Amino acid sequence: MDVPPGFECRAVLVEPGADRIYHEAEWQDALVLVAQGEIELECRDGSRHRLESGDVFWLAGLPLRRIHNDGAETAQLVAISRSANT
Repeated sequence: MDVPPGFECRAVLVEPGADRIYHEAEWQDALVLVAQGEIELECRDGSRHRLESGDVFWLAGLPLRRIHNDGAETAQLVAISRSANT
């Protein structure tokens, strides 16, 4: 994905049935797109929120525990944030 100067883009894959522990620093300053598949965000209180392909959101500052993929296909998250040297 092409991004304007001063920004960086990274892809994060979450395999079917897999979890990814939430680390706030990993998502700092990022706008996130579900580019493929679907995920569930599990909050510290146990509630879950489903996001699917095309959804755009942020993860910084949220009371999350983990990111889970209970779908049949690999979920791809694309995070766009400002470059470290801007």
